[in-house]
Amino acid sequence: MNIVYMGTPDFAVEPLETLISQGFSVVGVVTSVDKPAGRGHKLTQSPVKQCALAHNVPVLQPERLKSPEFIAQLTALAPDVIVVIAFRMLPQVLWQLPRLGTINIHASLLPQYRGAAPINWAVVHGEKTTGVTSFFINEEIDMGKIILQKEIAIAPTDTAGIVHDNLQHAASELLVQTLREIENHGVSGVEQSTLTQGIELKPAPKINKETCKIDWNSSAKTIYDFIRGFSPYPGAWTTLHNGEQALLFKIFFANYIQEQHTLAPGTLVVNEHTMLIATADGFIEPTDVQIEGKKRMTLHDCMRGFSFAAWHIE
Repeated sequence: MNIVYMGTPDFAVEPLETLISQGFSVVGVVTSVDKPAGRGHKLTQSPVKQCALAHNVPVLQPERLKSPEFIAQLTALAPDVIVVIAFRMLPQVLWQLPRLGTINIHASLLPQYRGAAPINWAVVHGEKTTGVTSFFINEEIDMGKIILQKEIAIAPTDTAGIVHDNLQHAASELLVQTLREIENHGVSGVEQSTLTQGIELKPAPKINKETCKIDWNSSAKTIYDFIRGFSPYPGAWTTLHNGEQALLFKIFFANYIQEQHTLAPGTLVVNEHTMLIATADGFIEPTDVQIEGKKRMTLHDCMRGFSFAAWHIE
């Protein structure tokens, strides 16, 4: 089969590497245009483009997916299958192009966590398992017929970053299995509507800064999962105040303590070696933090040069 691979970020690199190493015919890669990055605003290639060039695979970088020029270039590659991992929404003219269909690998066990940030939201909600799903793309986002799924466990201390890396491996394995199945047997897929009856569907919407603001009125366990779910990026945060100044305070990891107390949620309890933050039913003990204007560090190192006793959370 001739395969065109579409993807952009790190998550899509290992599956592409796997296809190439296992001898699949990847005839082209489609990825985002080079973008300015860093202090010098130097044009930077996407991780998927870097991988493709390292293996001498032709790369297309369309600004508009519906442009006649790009459609002609893609048609000339004669793909039997298009594989999409962490890319943009495709117009119908593209996903209908290959004779065997266009498949997507989504980082959740569909129909759960449809949307842009399935890894983060699974951890935020304290899920014990998640996985990857291969499905045929159609006109509705993340709602096409399911081909195969692979489940992985989420440990109680896993951050979204750890789950991301684990799902990369799972996505690579699932992609190979899916393509072998399509190549050798042909598949029609399972309608997602047959899997949604009687269950609550949890969405995975796009994340912005306000999404990651910690609500200290929540339970300690809820906040603990919230912190894990946005670590290492973009980072759960709160605001420190001292009457004159306000500083963004990110927490990348913490311990939680369930304990009755009479303190208002958000109250700082500071001693010589550590700092606790009161929640509705206990405390959060940050262990990995970043204060605005400083680098990320352990709380112990942070407290060597910053006195939390003079600050409060609003």
